[in-house]
Amino acid sequence: MTAPAARYAAYAGLLVLGAVVGTAGALVQAAWFPLGLLLALLATAALFYGGMRATGNQVGLAAAGGGWLLAVILLSLGRPEGDGLFGGGLGELLFLFGGMGVAVICATVSRLPQNTP
Repeated sequence: MTAPAARYAAYAGLLVLGAVVGTAGALVQAAWFPLGLLLALLATAALFYGGMRATGNQVGLAAAGGGWLLAVILLSLGRPEGDGLFGGGLGELLFLFGGMGVAVICATVSRLPQNTP
């Protein structure tokens, strides 16, 4: 496998892993509200920072963040019958906006060290 193909495979894997973490975080934060929310946000932060470090650039963070955001938004929409995973409480909003805030923090504060000759 060539280097660009491996990099694209890593981005696709991070996209799927972001969707998995977003789904798991949505379930955990609702089940164990105070500590579940903290656990979900810590897992989200670990995914975003780990994706950036694993790929060596911020596109890895964007791929993981895109999968996470896609999963959280799709879970918040619900079904036409009125069934939805998110009930619209404070925990759900903190998870959504907290996760987006964590992504912005990881993208702006955690700059990767530059290789110097």
